[in-house]
Amino acid sequence: MPVEALKQVGRCRSFGGWIETYTHESKKCHCTMRFSIYLPPQIESTKSLMPALYWLSGLTCTDENFINKSGAMQYAAKYGIVLIVPDTSPRGDEVPDDPKQDWDFGLGAGFYLNATEAPWSKHYQMYDYIVSELPELIQSHFEKIDPKRKSISGHSMGGHGAIMIALKNPGAYQSVSAFSPIVAPGSCPWGEKAFSSYLGSDPQKWQNYDSCQLIQSQLKERLPILIDQGQNDGFMKVQLQPEKIQTACQEAEHPLTLRYHAGYDHSYFFIASFIGEHISYHAQALNRH
Repeated sequence: MPVEALKQVGRCRSFGGWIETYTHESKKCHCTMRFSIYLPPQIESTKSLMPALYWLSGLTCTDENFINKSGAMQYAAKYGIVLIVPDTSPRGDEVPDDPKQDWDFGLGAGFYLNATEAPWSKHYQMYDYIVSELPELIQSHFEKIDPKRKSISGHSMGGHGAIMIALKNPGAYQSVSAFSPIVAPGSCPWGEKAFSSYLGSDPQKWQNYDSCQLIQSQLKERLPILIDQGQNDGFMKVQLQPEKIQTACQEAEHPLTLRYHAGYDHSYFFIASFIGEHISYHAQALNRH
């Protein structure tokens, strides 16, 4: 099978390493997809394969939000970790968007699932893109990145994606963390809107992408989950509902560290304040393997 071509559309130095941005024609999403990657300075001199952290961003975001606002590169450089930052949904003139042009559905709101309902099912295959297509692209184009040592993290909708993907793929990720994740998308307005359109009206089909439901049925692996949540987050009570994953983990005896932070909201000011701790957390797990 021929290797998919990558087109480099950006490159600049950061903390001794390189931020590179690429586009490619996605076989899963049937459109042009984009991702950014941070290659820490160690990659230029080491003979060893380097671990990677996948970051999944939230509603309305692209790959640029995390790269531009999180301050993560300094910590990735410190610990020698590659950062891989995909877009949040398929894009392009041929990709359907919310007919009402709402910001919480359609473009920028792929929810990291495989849509089964028309007209979304052709393009909105973000689960397969994150789990299989993008890692295969990385493996084929970046020979110094270790395909077996990878972790995953994310924010809000991306926090949902990170936890859900880690739970559905036992052994594939060395660690998982999230900022302000949507932990029970099957029972919050954002998730109900997206799931009913992407997956249909049967809530039973939604459980396959609902972290709280997956935790209760997950028997193969108990990968510890780290979550940071700002107490001044205006979305916390209705959309994020962190208490639900705490309950699910307690009932299933699944290891969870849920930390609340007074005064912090849902923004990248919150992420930038604690991203260093998250990358350190992932570095410890990645370097054990």
